[in-house]
Amino acid sequence: MVSACAYSGAYPTGYGRYTKNTEGVPEEMFERLQASGFTHFQQSGTGAIRKYYNYVRVTPMVQPLDALGEAWPLRDEVAEAGYYAATLDTGVRCEVTVGTKVAVHRYTFPEHSSARVVIDLSCGGLAIEHGRTVPLRAQVESMGHGRAQGTVVMEGVPLSVHLDVDSPTGWRQMLWYDRRLIDGGTRLDFDSIRHTTLRPFGMLFMGRAVAGQTIEVRLGFSLRGCDQARQNLERECGQGQPAFDRVRSRTRLRWGEHLDRVQVEGGTPARRTVFATALYHSLIKPCVADDESPFWPNPGPYAFDVCTMWDIYKTQLPLLAAIVPDRAADLLESLIRVCEEEGNFPIGYRMARGADRFFRQASALAHTALADAHALGLAGLDWNWALVHMVDDLRRLYGEDFFEHGVVHPITHTLDLAYGHHCTAKVARALNDWRLADDLEARSRQWSNAFDPSTGLLRDSEFYEGGKWNYSFRLLHDMAARIALAGGDQAFIDKLDRFFGFGAAPVKQPGRRPEPAEMAAGYALNRFEGLNNEPDMEAPWAYHYAGRPDRTAEVVQAALTWQFGTGSGGLPGNDDSGGLSSWYVWASLGLFPIAGQNLFLVNAPAFGRAVLRAGGNEFVIETSGHRETPIGVDGIDRDPPAQYVQSATLNGKPLHAAHLSAATVHRGGRLHLRLGPEPSAWGRGVRPPSLSDPLVTSEETR
Repeated sequence: MVSACAYSGAYPTGYGRYTKNTEGVPEEMFERLQASGFTHFQQSGTGAIRKYYNYVRVTPMVQPLDALGEAWPLRDEVAEAGYYAATLDTGVRCEVTVGTKVAVHRYTFPEHSSARVVIDLSCGGLAIEHGRTVPLRAQVESMGHGRAQGTVVMEGVPLSVHLDVDSPTGWRQMLWYDRRLIDGGTRLDFDSIRHTTLRPFGMLFMGRAVAGQTIEVRLGFSLRGCDQARQNLERECGQGQPAFDRVRSRTRLRWGEHLDRVQVEGGTPARRTVFATALYHSLIKPCVADDESPFWPNPGPYAFDVCTMWDIYKTQLPLLAAIVPDRAADLLESLIRVCEEEGNFPIGYRMARGADRFFRQASALAHTALADAHALGLAGLDWNWALVHMVDDLRRLYGEDFFEHGVVHPITHTLDLAYGHHCTAKVARALNDWRLADDLEARSRQWSNAFDPSTGLLRDSEFYEGGKWNYSFRLLHDMAARIALAGGDQAFIDKLDRFFGFGAAPVKQPGRRPEPAEMAAGYALNRFEGLNNEPDMEAPWAYHYAGRPDRTAEVVQAALTWQFGTGSGGLPGNDDSGGLSSWYVWASLGLFPIAGQNLFLVNAPAFGRAVLRAGGNEFVIETSGHRETPIGVDGIDRDPPAQYVQSATLNGKPLHAAHLSAATVHRGGRLHLRLGPEPSAWGRGVRPPSLSDPLVTSEETR
């Protein structure tokens, strides 16, 4: 539930040096890495959610309280899963670790006559224009003996914290308001706060520090009040005793056990580093907090940080279903509960109260994850109840127009809703509701209304963060009919080749502050924008459906090599809650999930051997003929040799298709891929399943 990091106020997470940017190279807010303290609850590389999170700033200081908010340079940084450390320019060594619902800070001070640890409960958001989050209401209470607690209502959500501080004998404990100490005060209450009336407030612990003096600050959090925050703290840290090393060790072990569920062999050191980092990023979000919903009293999982489904439903949710199926089930249970309480499945969901649920991005995305979960037999869900909400959700928002007219604008929602109907039909059929399934499946065929037969592309419309070409290569449930609509295999391949720039001149990338004309010319190319654009993530695998998995291999290998690295700027854009990193994990394994279809596409992997622990079973991907990629002087893989699958076996038997069912992968087994430097005929004759293929339909029915 809890995250913690150094806080500079920079975009997009609150850490770092850069200002808000959507085009070209970002500009720097600061010349150096710096921090004004350490905050809690961060997003993970998303965009528009910039003003949420970064709450409860903790700042170790040797300056007067008037200096609160000043930022000091960071040096000697150390970052591990569940642990962060750095030294402020003031000489204070800072360490932070987290548990399930707690954060523990440890500060080592230089000798000083008036050292202090300041907790600022008014902090929130980022230090950019329109990026600040202001509490609506708040209360803070000093309880003596190193204990304090408080609640701030941020964006309609009550966030409570209970603090336990190991302060030396002689240190004072005080509340403060507007950077002024409140001598003798034990409680602050704010019934209503506006941007114009906000003054910072919180509590502090201060006194003399000898050189090497260590102060430990333990914070328990809850969305259900201070009593539950205290219970969370005591459960993980005990009462009034040092806990930093214990919490850090426990969290490290948990991360290690999770990261061990995907293992790779071979590849360069740089590629292994990027892979391990990507796997870690893939598991940071969504945040699932058990028994913590502030909006309904029932126990159970509460996923408050799904931002957004548009980012994660294609790549990250299938990864969670594979390696952490219990948490994937918790997430889906939470989404069903949100639908039950709020009236619809959210496209995005943040630690906030409000009607803005990112509905413009897409429609009916939860249906894909639910269909996959049912096909895999994911335990713990009431599927009859889930089906009720899946069906009802299809009629809401854009779904009403889709139901009446079979098409809706923005046109991409037509594809979403048709696909959502297909996914829901699969669940209905599995539950023996044949009449419902037939009706839903008939409506799912209306995806074709979104396309212009004269161009083979989507009809003109508005498009969210993309254009007609970006969205025209979505992997639908009837790709055979989609390809026929485009004019057949070769016509479809020609369009894909144009989109990916085969045979075209290189594109000059925009720099800082690009002119509008330069950006307009770039958009007019109608080209692959890179993996930072969610609609483009699945496009390379569209070649599979036209019998050209070799083209998929070329695009994916180039992306793995040239768009990712080990240093700063090693991601091609926002990580989008882990959706981008999950893409890297799957692509490196030579697999790609088709969300909602219980299907994986197969291609050449980036490693000689890999083991995926899916649902407790081991699925091994091994190769022969794998060639290592040379490593460049900058530590990044360069000039990769072309790698194409020549033949394949599954559990010792020939595999002629370039796809597998997800159930096959989850059951475990051994996939052997023989690789070579030239394209082959493998995978060209047996296409992935499509709805209009009667053999596939009857097989799925069985």
